[in-house]
Amino acid sequence: MNIKEIKELSLKFTKEQLELCILQTMQDGKNECEIDGEVMEVVNTLAKAQTVRELMDQGMSQMEAIRELARRIRQVQGAEK
Repeated sequence: MNIKEIKELSLKFTKEQLELCILQTMQDGKNECEIDGEVMEVVNTLAKAQTVRELMDQGMSQMEAIRELARRIRQVQGAEK
């Protein structure tokens, strides 16, 4: 997980803009959020940034939102084992 990129994206774009970039990436392989790479990697990064932004919009600081994202990822990974 590229925390720096997720932090930058969550500050620069709204939740809706990040959703649009996810859809553009899946449809066209490119997006307006200026993030390149393999489609699944880009979608993964954008989705994480979108989650952080959504949590920030609910009143969390950026660091709290990133910690919550990490907690959720660990919870899912633990459920898969």
